[in-house]
Parts: sequence; structure tokens; C-alpha cells
Amino acid sequence: MKKRNLFSERVLELVLSIPKGRVTTYGRIARQAGGGTMAAQSITAILWKAEQRGVKNIPYHRIVYADGRIWVDPKRRGERLALYKKEGIQIGKDDKVVDFKKKLPQ
Repeated sequence: MKKRNLFSERVLELVLSIPKGRVTTYGRIARQAGGGTMAAQSITAILWKAEQRGVKNIPYHRIVYADGRIWVDPKRRGERLALYKKEGIQIGKDDKVVDFKKKLPQ
């Protein structure tokens, strides 16, 4: 019998439930899923594994750093910024979400 990873399942569920036009942080996801401080570092790996298992439409762009900074690599920058624009999330020149606190789910 395969061992279930409830933390990973909760992470995926939380990420998939982030509303369009909103963002959350790696730390918030980790805490809400029942993990500790260091658990935030595992969020991306958990989501990547879920994607490899066939989970579609993971909204990576809605997860940002604690200071509101977005993660963008040069290769996908245009694509990522287009997603933010489409959802009404304004990104400043410093690569931070404008009105960051207002974009966090309550």
C-alpha cells in the first residue's frame, strides 16, 4: 500500500484554491497545510511532483515570497507577467505585487 503524504495533498488543495486575482505566500501555504517554518521550502517541489503526476493548471504565479516579490525566470518572464496582467495583479518595477497585502486572501 502506498503511503499518503497528507501535507503534500493539503498543499496542492490550498494552491488550487487560490482565487484568480489573488496571491499568497509560500509560508502561508506551508502553515495552512500544517507544516513548520522550513516547510515553505518544499512547496515548489511538491507542486512539481503533482504536475508530473498529471495535475494541470497549477497557478504557480499566485505564490509569491513573503515580501510580495514574484519569482520569474528570464525565459518565462513575458508569459508570467501576462498572467498577472490578465488577473488584474499589478507588478511594480521591483518585481513586487502592488498593494500586496490587499491581494492576500483573508
